Amino acid sequence: MKFIQTFLLFCFIASSVNAQGERPFVVIHRQGDDHCHTFRIPAIAVTNDGTLLAVYDMRYRSRRDLQGHMDIGLSRSIDGGKTWEKPRPIMDMGTFGGLAEDLNGCSDPNILVDRATGEVFVSAVWTHGKPGTHQWRDRGSEPGLKPSQSSQFMMVRSKDDGKSWSEPENWTAKLKNPAWYLFAPAPGNGITLNDGTLVMPTQGRDDTGLPFSNLMWSKDHGKSWTLSAAARSDTTECAVAELSDGRLMLNIRDNRNRSDKSETNGRAVSVTDNLGATWQVHSSDHSSLPEPVCMASLISHQLADGRHVLFFSNPNSKLKRKKMTVQMSLDDGKTWEKKILLDKDGGAYSSLVMVDEKTLGILYESSRADMVFQAIGLKEFGL
Repeated sequence: MKFIQTFLLFCFIASSVNAQGERPFVVIHRQGDDHCHTFRIPAIAVTNDGTLLAVYDMRYRSRRDLQGHMDIGLSRSIDGGKTWEKPRPIMDMGTFGGLAEDLNGCSDPNILVDRATGEVFVSAVWTHGKPGTHQWRDRGSEPGLKPSQSSQFMMVRSKDDGKSWSEPENWTAKLKNPAWYLFAPAPGNGITLNDGTLVMPTQGRDDTGLPFSNLMWSKDHGKSWTLSAAARSDTTECAVAELSDGRLMLNIRDNRNRSDKSETNGRAVSVTDNLGATWQVHSSDHSSLPEPVCMASLISHQLADGRHVLFFSNPNSKLKRKKMTVQMSLDDGKTWEKKILLDKDGGAYSSLVMVDEKTLGILYESSRADMVFQAIGLKEFGL
């Protein structure tokens, strides 16, 4: 069902930087607002018209992961993140198959803007039935293609700057290997390469149930997609960025870090020069970016002077999801510098976006509210 509606703008803006050095932020959602218990799993992108689109899980009854009553929600901002439209669901499977809404949950959105056409893709994973399960464990998702067997790879699209959206499209049969337990988008954002190729980070469980991280790409504006080889195994949520030489970097959550709190704790990092047909381990792998096992965000940006910069955000801790931090690299991720601490007491999942040429934006789960947005001038990074 396509729809265009007008929603009241709302905005909760914190006071200016206080004595403790806390910077202003905009609250997208506080627990219990909008008849929704919790917002989780942020993803953000800017459209060709400059509109910010924030998507997330609307978890109506609890903070828990799938299975449960949850939709993919959207907030739009047309003023650089100062104010946001009221949240609304854009992917809702309702009571599909005669089952209650709490047995038709959608989760883990990814957002991708085709820079050539302006079309916006929002993907997510849908679980049908399977009460009391989780798609990453045991039989929460199984081999096969049917909704009764496996969690489904779902997509909605917008051609009018995020004002209206298509009905949910099920892409499972054209993407998933039936032998796999799971194939799903990785939460966060996809990218358009300099040559127009669309790239979306993805994840799954192979025919033994072991998690893997990879990507998928399209050279025909999303009509057809090719899946890459797995970049790593026993890994899940990942973020992709184009490097200065055209290679792709996949920055990956690694399950090994649950037990590894030593000097080798850190994000798994792989690169490819052939859209993931083959992969190489990057020099920063398991050494530069500590993590408590959590989703993170990575984006690239070309400065006015021609330099290429990477921005990365995650809870900068080996032990807990706290110390939400943004940092930058000017050498394709070999080294990281200019760490900016945003939330010392909290911060879990996050998603980065270039609001404009001089401003970085971040949407993240915070200690101050379920979901907040902050803007950071590139001058704070010395750029």
